[in-house]
Amino acid sequence: MRDTRSELLMQAEALVRGRGYSGFSYADLADAVGIRKASIHHHFRTKEDLAIALVAAYDARYDEALAAILQGHSDGVARIEAYGRLYLSGVEQGLGCLCAALAVELDTLPETLRRDIARFFDKHIAWLERVLAEGMSDGSIRASVEPAASARMVVATLEGALLLERLLAGSEGFASSLRALGDSLRPPAS
Repeated sequence: MRDTRSELLMQAEALVRGRGYSGFSYADLADAVGIRKASIHHHFRTKEDLAIALVAAYDARYDEALAAILQGHSDGVARIEAYGRLYLSGVEQGLGCLCAALAVELDTLPETLRRDIARFFDKHIAWLERVLAEGMSDGSIRASVEPAASARMVVATLEGALLLERLLAGSEGFASSLRALGDSLRPPAS
């Protein structure tokens, strides 16, 4: 049985990540999924409802990925690098981060959606701050790192590399940026 709602979310995410919130319409989405525009309204009454559902689904996928990173890596730099690789598929597909693509249009977005985007980034910054602090405690992150500021730097670096390397060097350029980020956090060799 066809899961139209899931198809709508998948196609809408690709449209927002590629064109932005204002850059697509329900007509574009209907064409991508192969249904009538009116059918979209059955699942998402408004574009705002659709965007809120997109951010919630994206956030849930990241929650699972962050939990897997914590379970699969014990080293702080390895966790940061694994987090950075989550962005790599965006580079490979030529798509930006959903929440960053939405944040570009912040002034035109409904307040509820703005809060959801801010909550997404706040959660990631808090997760990174925890990873950095734990890495400092176990010696896998250099002792001079300031976790709160560095967590923001990690997000800014990865979002910037995603944007830049989609245009310039692709996966190789992104991997190079990610290595440099890891090197900046690693303790000096003894």
